[in-house]
Amino acid sequence: MSTSTSAAVDPVTRRAVGAAVHLLGADAGRLEPLAPPAAPVVVTGDAPGVVGGGAHRGGDELGEACARAARSGAVVRGAAGGPEGTAVLAVPLTGRDGTALGALGVLAAAPRTFDEDDAAVLVRLAQDLATHLELAGGPAPEDPADQLRWQLAVDAARIGSFDWDLATGELTWDDRLRELFGFPRARFTGPLEEFTRVLHPDDLPRVQEALRTAIEACGDYEAEYRVVRPSGDVRWVKARGTVLAGPGGRAARMLGAAYDTTTDRESDARVTRVLETMSSAFFSLDRDWRFTYVNTHAEKLLGRSRTELLGRDVWELFPDALGARFETQYRAAVATGQAVEFEEHYPEPLNAWYEVRAWPTPDGLSVYFHDVTGRRAAVEEAERASAATAQAAERLRVLVGVSEDLSETLDAEEGVARLGQHLVPTLADWCVVTLLDEHGDFRDVGAAHVDPARLPLVREYQEHRLPALDAGAPLHRARATGRNVVVQADAAGELCRHLGDERTRRVVRELAPESMVVLPLRARGRIVGATTLFRGAHRPAFSADDLLTATEIADRAGLALDNARLYGAQQRIAEGLQRSLLTAPVHPGHLRVAVRYQPAAQAAQVGGDWYDAFPHPCGSTLVVIGDVMGHDVDAAAAMSQVRNLLRGVAVTGSGAPGEVLRGLDAAMATLGLVTTATAVVAAIEPAGAPDGAPAGEGAALLRWANAGHPPPVLLAPDGAVRALEGPVHDLLLGIDAEQVRHERELLLEPGSTLLLYTDGLVERRDQPVDVGVHRLVAAVADLAGADLDELCDAVLERLVPRGAEDDVALVAVHVRSGSATG
Repeated sequence: MSTSTSAAVDPVTRRAVGAAVHLLGADAGRLEPLAPPAAPVVVTGDAPGVVGGGAHRGGDELGEACARAARSGAVVRGAAGGPEGTAVLAVPLTGRDGTALGALGVLAAAPRTFDEDDAAVLVRLAQDLATHLELAGGPAPEDPADQLRWQLAVDAARIGSFDWDLATGELTWDDRLRELFGFPRARFTGPLEEFTRVLHPDDLPRVQEALRTAIEACGDYEAEYRVVRPSGDVRWVKARGTVLAGPGGRAARMLGAAYDTTTDRESDARVTRVLETMSSAFFSLDRDWRFTYVNTHAEKLLGRSRTELLGRDVWELFPDALGARFETQYRAAVATGQAVEFEEHYPEPLNAWYEVRAWPTPDGLSVYFHDVTGRRAAVEEAERASAATAQAAERLRVLVGVSEDLSETLDAEEGVARLGQHLVPTLADWCVVTLLDEHGDFRDVGAAHVDPARLPLVREYQEHRLPALDAGAPLHRARATGRNVVVQADAAGELCRHLGDERTRRVVRELAPESMVVLPLRARGRIVGATTLFRGAHRPAFSADDLLTATEIADRAGLALDNARLYGAQQRIAEGLQRSLLTAPVHPGHLRVAVRYQPAAQAAQVGGDWYDAFPHPCGSTLVVIGDVMGHDVDAAAAMSQVRNLLRGVAVTGSGAPGEVLRGLDAAMATLGLVTTATAVVAAIEPAGAPDGAPAGEGAALLRWANAGHPPPVLLAPDGAVRALEGPVHDLLLGIDAEQVRHERELLLEPGSTLLLYTDGLVERRDQPVDVGVHRLVAAVADLAGADLDELCDAVLERLVPRGAEDDVALVAVHVRSGSATG
């Protein structure tokens, strides 16, 4: 910390302004007298200030704030502005009789708010400092007007005067001095003994010696002492005087003045108490690097008492500080006048880390410091924990990537083959992925290397290694035991010992693996493959955490691969069952029929949705779309029964759609088939005029009935599309066997296309059926003119999302133009 002023500043003033800076966490402090010739005292925490503040950052703002506080007698607080965003706080200095003496202020170089508590602290310090601006010294001026002003100043400062006749021994006091000493106002003179009688016994010898020295030399006298007044209270007094010589040159008279410094002493004590009670350690050094002050906390941290420290050289007491940052930074602060902050470790016997802030003062160097050993240990532990967390996060990223790869494709072999992309370089420099086929033979399916330029070398090893490995090779040992096989040193030598092909051994030596691990891919108690990881000599061998992560990845890959194979087998069985349930549609000459079935993503390829298209003995073609409630094998079994019943009812009756649905409802009730289903039955036949003549070449008559199913969609030859909504919504099948079924008729022009579908095409959790139907109509309109098969495929691609939860069945019937036949 540095102090700047036009004249010498007493230590109490300097320390009090510095205490204001420290206690309020500020960067500069300023003691501003109200009027010249007294100059401001500026104390900064970073660099010497300049009186007036122009060179110190924020100095102008602090000086202005102090001036406002001195003039107004009120606290000034707020942001000082400027690009640095400084903040200021200033309080007035007021004499004991209410006289305005100036102001005390502090400045923070960073944006902040000084609150009421900060203002209260500064006010208390200002009260302690106000006494110093009341003091005046020197002889009285000769001009009467100047004498009056001088006397007024003396009275305002509460200074008393004395006159001691050395020849008679008579001592005369003015009223102010008598009041200070506690003598009755009626007595104006008295012997020297009256003065010595009120002196504190401990101070009497020192004062007597100062008087004797001044008298013998006919010089100046100065002393500060305690007075025990008749009331019993003790006051501190500072006296100054001059001895005048008589005609013979001998001392004849002493004239002087004295004033009460009790408040100053208390102020100094308060500052000391603040330094003693604060949680920071503090000490000060003089210009010869000797300790001049040490607070209690510093004694504890330095491991020495005040008696051992005060007056002793810091470098002699703490020799390990020489050459360390303690010495270089302290000397730099003194040399440059700049405050310094740093952290440094001091070895035994302290063996601690310290955070230090030191700033130069006119008397030497002031130092605040904290023991931050615990914090440093916590930071280092946090850094270690952060590194461990980063490693764990990286391993988790690999696990997530592997899981996503394995879940995003039903071809698990493809996902397992990509394992190397995740394992390299996080866990290995290079790797080879191997699977067991249905014959129990190993087959390499993937490889990776951290250096793309060396990947062809890995592929060459991969191409030739399996036939060249003997039964004792790590790969075969892992298969035989079902456990990881780890080689932590000379992995190249271990591999070469089990390779019967010199060419492959050469490749291994060029790849130069130092450590390796073979991880079996396990699933349900059997081995389905293996992953082999390799590291070069530049990386440490596999740690326990590395092996744990790699094993978990291998287990996930093995399970995913086995699940995919089991799913594939189930899928093939389901597909066979589905083909037996959903037979190929008929293709009458005047119609073209296309069908599609798409199972739910999370189920086998069987379910409750079905389609049908078959001829009726009367000459019409019956087209059916239906959906039995459910999405599993039970629903598929129920669907098969409903479908077969519908076929039987249709071909033994008239084939009218409404009659077919009524007969199906009755058959389900009679046979006790407990299920519900929706269906549309449509009969399509060549159209004829009422007199039997053709209604139009190629036209067809459509009759249909709907049992709670989404409406068919019709694409007209001109591209117009509409949903064939009925005026009445009939109940689902399986609810009421007596339900009346309504039929509708419509003439289909040549070139028309009719689409029948199940609700999986138009209904979602977040999309009601009517919205889905509107989307279907828009999609069909957009696809008008497409071939029938293209139309079916495009509709499914546009409307069925990936991972759909419901089956979808679709039948499209196109009325051929003219006399075309299939």
